[in-house]
Amino acid sequence: MRDNAGLQRATGAARPRAPVGVTPARIAAAPVRRSMMKRLRRLTGPGGMLAFGFLAVVVWVALVPQTLARHDPVDVVPEKILTPPSAEFLFGTDQYGRDILSRVAYGTRVSLGFALIATTISVGLGTVAGTLTGFYGGRLDSIVMRGVDILMAFPGILLALIVIALLGPGLATAMVAVGFGQAPAFTRIVRGATLVVKNHQYIEAARAMGSPDVWIMRAHILPNVRYTVLVLMTLGFGASILIGASLSFLGLGAQPPTPEWGSMLGDARGYVRTHWWVATLPGLVLAATLLCINLVGDQIRDLFDPRLKL
Repeated sequence: MRDNAGLQRATGAARPRAPVGVTPARIAAAPVRRSMMKRLRRLTGPGGMLAFGFLAVVVWVALVPQTLARHDPVDVVPEKILTPPSAEFLFGTDQYGRDILSRVAYGTRVSLGFALIATTISVGLGTVAGTLTGFYGGRLDSIVMRGVDILMAFPGILLALIVIALLGPGLATAMVAVGFGQAPAFTRIVRGATLVVKNHQYIEAARAMGSPDVWIMRAHILPNVRYTVLVLMTLGFGASILIGASLSFLGLGAQPPTPEWGSMLGDARGYVRTHWWVATLPGLVLAATLLCINLVGDQIRDLFDPRLKL
């Protein structure tokens, strides 16, 4: 063995080296990534792939609605009023002669943008409030959680209606109302996750070393609850779309002539029996989107569930 080592040194034989850019952290993280991909392939069956594909199309249409919209979504054409689906109008036209497919395409941008902002508000408020109350506890926890209990006594849409009644109808007001209405549930869930994490020994070690509370929450608490927040965002996104569509259906969200899925259903409720395509086709798009979001949210929850056996 020594002779071989000496021979290698004498001949200048190089030792095997790790590829450039490969660090010990990356090597340690590789098995975790492989296990995550293995679990994702197992969870994502044909139905999951279909849901992912449909949502990818929905997001693309929201970003580039011109790919489906052949006409102006607010252009009124009297001679085309209530035209059934055809080669020119794949989804038909509404009571004003507007192309329903174009309105659905542009309404996708409005509905997804609405849900994104509302979910960001609710998750942001819930994460901050839940982390602070769970970490500090005491009087702060009692005051905030009693307020959360009061707010959770109201259904989310009812709480949104109260906020809109105070601030007035409109798309921006509805975003704030939906975000504020869902924040209490997110606060309670994040608080529970924070209570579990803060009792670990490494949190006590960080406190013993004199680390400030802000650093502990940023470096230890939030990274351990981020998967909970991710799942909440996914599931809350679908709920925001549904509540936003409900408010627009009642005339409290998007205002005419802005194309939005809920407002389109509200305008078409008088034509359900006589002209089925006016309400059925936008309703099917809304239902399919919500179904796929919930399916993807369930798969994300199962993917990050530590209790799931590999």
